[in-house]
Amino acid sequence: MSAPLRFVSTRGQAPAVGLSAAIAAGLAPDGGLYVPQTLPEMPPLQAGRELAQTAQALLAPWFAGDPLAAALPAICEAAFDFPAPLQALATPEDWLLELFHGPTAAFKDFGARFLAQCLARLPRPDDRPLTIVVATSGDTGAAVAAAFHGLPGLRVVVLYPDGRVSPRQAHQLGCLGGNIQAFKVAGSFDDCQAMAKQALADTALQAQCPLSSANSISLGRLLPQMAYYAHAALSHHAATGKPLNVVVPTGNLGNAMAAVLARGLGVPLAQIVLATNANHVLPDFFAGGEYHPGPSVATLANAMDVGAPSNFERLRWFHHGDAAALRAGFVARSVDDAQIRALISQRHQQYGEVVCPHTACGLAVLQQLRSEGVAAPGQDWAVAATAHPAKFEGVVEPLIGQALAVPPALAALLQRPAHAEPLAASYPALRARLLA
Repeated sequence: MSAPLRFVSTRGQAPAVGLSAAIAAGLAPDGGLYVPQTLPEMPPLQAGRELAQTAQALLAPWFAGDPLAAALPAICEAAFDFPAPLQALATPEDWLLELFHGPTAAFKDFGARFLAQCLARLPRPDDRPLTIVVATSGDTGAAVAAAFHGLPGLRVVVLYPDGRVSPRQAHQLGCLGGNIQAFKVAGSFDDCQAMAKQALADTALQAQCPLSSANSISLGRLLPQMAYYAHAALSHHAATGKPLNVVVPTGNLGNAMAAVLARGLGVPLAQIVLATNANHVLPDFFAGGEYHPGPSVATLANAMDVGAPSNFERLRWFHHGDAAALRAGFVARSVDDAQIRALISQRHQQYGEVVCPHTACGLAVLQQLRSEGVAAPGQDWAVAATAHPAKFEGVVEPLIGQALAVPPALAALLQRPAHAEPLAASYPALRARLLA
């Protein structure tokens, strides 16, 4: 058996650790993101398995020799107990990878539930609760809150930008109570993310209040997201003999980074295209400009309203900091609100299809690629459908002229009373609440 994997910081100033330690910490002590020193050796993956079995096979080499290895089958069964179907669209050779069938109707349910199951099993040095600090632009916080709700020894603090998430997203964030605290921050998602990162890097605070992360900076969120790409691509390849190309709507780059890792492990994925909203720092870079994070812009696809995508640091690390090699490997396109509205309306009018604003970004980009010949005839392309359209009824329903049915799990959450406390967009304000 090969030695257990070791994980290092993207910034190179922190000691190597095992996977459990990296998952427990969330962020490396030097402020960097944990990455594997080397990718694990992966035995051939097979199609025809259930999603949880694909996840277990894909993740087993990452967990080999780790304290969590024996629990991996149970962790996968708990986290991947709802489907991620690949559905054909009306347009030829186009597909949707539906990732919204979990309890909060967003793709982030997979990673959040996996991380929660991992952290619930890791030993704690004392009986103080572990506080999970999570910044959210809409969907992450709800998924994390639902995944961790009621788990002993774990507390969740959710930071979201007040007024910049949909009403149903805001309700999900504040409706659980118990070990979940929601704070509506008077600022942007970037403010929330900066506050969370500052807390995780505050060693004095950590000594008083043990902290970890559940954002996509966490390996416990990132690694399991490889599974649905692997499952879809393996099944599609077995059925058609063709690799699957994917368009990933992206804000913080975690979901796309998972696809990149899956492809690096031999999963039959071909091109990976990034679709953003009007926050175009990534398209600007991939088009040849400098990487210039900036303030986020509020859009209809609010869960992608990110001006400083955290996982770009991981993506750049895997390409050894070589900007030319990185640009050569990806296409990134930006879609504005007018294009989002037009896509939602057009797909419904022409084909009866209904998508959320984030998925609409991906579909709009795919249509561009098809029209330009970048997505060539004969190639099969899937768009990651990241959330159920009913989470964004205020945007979608006026465009399609009808009410949307709400998935039962989401409806149950919306029936609960919700409350979130206001918080200034400043780290001292957050620090004081964490110590309260």
